[in-house]
Amino acid sequence: MSDYTIGVDISKALLDVHRMPEGECAQFSNDKKGHKALIRWLNDLVVTRVIYEPTGAYHRGFEKRLAEVGLPLIKVNPLQARRFSQARGQRAKTDKVDAKMLAEMGLAFDLQADPVTPQIIHGLKELQVARMALVKDRTRTKNRMHRLTLALLETQHKARLRQIEKQLTALEAEMQRLIATEPQLARKSAILSSIKGISRITAAALIAEIPELGSLEAKQAASLAGLAPIARDSGTWKGKRFIQGGRKFLREAL
Repeated sequence: MSDYTIGVDISKALLDVHRMPEGECAQFSNDKKGHKALIRWLNDLVVTRVIYEPTGAYHRGFEKRLAEVGLPLIKVNPLQARRFSQARGQRAKTDKVDAKMLAEMGLAFDLQADPVTPQIIHGLKELQVARMALVKDRTRTKNRMHRLTLALLETQHKARLRQIEKQLTALEAEMQRLIATEPQLARKSAILSSIKGISRITAAALIAEIPELGSLEAKQAASLAGLAPIARDSGTWKGKRFIQGGRKFLREAL
């Protein structure tokens, strides 16, 4: 029996799927009914990997449902997937083409399944994203206040700032509550917040954005954060090192 590699292009409404080695294609709705149909389509197959790109909120239900049935999931960086497609000479870009290229990328690089992310980490991540949005909203509101001349607008902006602070306090308290329910996460938080300059809130953000902490080498962690210096050397020429890539929200949290 063949080992199967599955490429999935995820959009808000649809899942475009390419199954290798035979090259069969299918399309499913990106909802509970579609996820169930996709799992049936893969039934009785030896699936080695399911490759997809993160798409904000649109991949979460898909990811959760397939993880529950034990399918080996691999989430790849969209830029790397696009560069792979370009290296293969593929100029067209459609959902069907992208699903095929994802499957080919997984097969070409023999990509291995990621560890299943616990549901509590998904919850922390969602709270962290909401918290960052409120922090940005607070900054914008404060900046606008400097330009206001009408008393009514000043009153409304002050009320909005109080509301934001109240919502931030509630979000941060919920993040701490979630961490406290899991002993391993509580220990991570204690270790991180013992480092000078890292608060419990920053520690919670780090746990949400880089749950692999504790199982990584220092250079791996730096690379995930986009803080590892990248070499630019050729022959005898030594270029200036620079940082790039990594997880955007992780860098923002830091």
